[in-house]
Amino acid sequence: MSRAASTAPSELVPEPASGASPGLLPVAVLGAGSWGTALAIQFARAGHPTRLWGRDPAQRQQMERERCNARYLPDAAFPEALRVADTLDAALEGARDLLIAVPSHALRAMLTELRPRLAPRLRLAWATKGFELDTGLLPHQVARAVLGADVPIAVLSGPTFAREVGAGLPTAMVVASPDPEFATALATSLSSSNFRAYTSTDIVGVEVGGAVKNVMAVGAGLSDGLGFGANTRIALITRGLVEMTRLGSALGASRETFMGLAGLGDLVLTCTDDQSRNRRFGLALARGQDVATTLAAIGQVVEGHLAARAVRAVAARHGVSMPIVEGIHRTLFEGVPARDVVHELMTRPIKSEFD
Repeated sequence: MSRAASTAPSELVPEPASGASPGLLPVAVLGAGSWGTALAIQFARAGHPTRLWGRDPAQRQQMERERCNARYLPDAAFPEALRVADTLDAALEGARDLLIAVPSHALRAMLTELRPRLAPRLRLAWATKGFELDTGLLPHQVARAVLGADVPIAVLSGPTFAREVGAGLPTAMVVASPDPEFATALATSLSSSNFRAYTSTDIVGVEVGGAVKNVMAVGAGLSDGLGFGANTRIALITRGLVEMTRLGSALGASRETFMGLAGLGDLVLTCTDDQSRNRRFGLALARGQDVATTLAAIGQVVEGHLAARAVRAVAARHGVSMPIVEGIHRTLFEGVPARDVVHELMTRPIKSEFD
């Protein structure tokens, strides 16, 4: 399979969608939640004919009729180059690049459904964050297990809220792939005057950052909701970065990655802004709401909830010390009050900062 960013003349789209740059193959985005919708809008803004597909037929019809995603991103109008696909096959037809934007628990099923439909030249990316709960695999490992080693793969991650991307506010993120040429091609496809994508070959580090930051954001919400203040919040973020780096290093990632957009950047964003569903989840729990009620009220997947269980299991398997993750897990799944967890963290034996 060729991994070249350019296309042969026979692959060119003869009649690109209005608003798209001529000669560019379609991009297919699967997953019509807030993040998938925002990324589809950005691809279209950058000049690519883009097809957005979601599982709900009624939602698809409404999006095409109203030219926006009224449920998840109502204020972001669809560019002319963005079309809503009626079927999964219609979304994939003629596409060069495919982006999956589904929660981590749905990734394997989505890949399995795609496997018989993938054209030989197609390249696959995802914006999914988190370890697979049952196996502890990262998204790229799930993709390799389902699709094999021949499909070019990449992950999109970094400090981004869907609403701000949809609004066209200046944003930066990272595209990571073991294939540098694919990473560059995908970053170029996304980038525009209001959106800048950087590249990385450290797909492990980028995915670990995306998984761990969701757990830490739940902890930040718990901390702030209990009134622990700015000192506690910044301590949690800083020590959370240490735990993230420990786990990533144990899994073979570069430590440098965790000082970038997919590590420190995404961690600070989700721990400090209430657009984060994970942070809002923690805030609500601190106010005394139960888990089920809070999840229902948020109305979208809160990745940090089950990620706390998955990250804890992976850390234990690799002998990595992650006391903050352990404490958050105890609060979410063992009923230990967050105040007690903080007391335990503060009274641990004194040690060197970077042990």
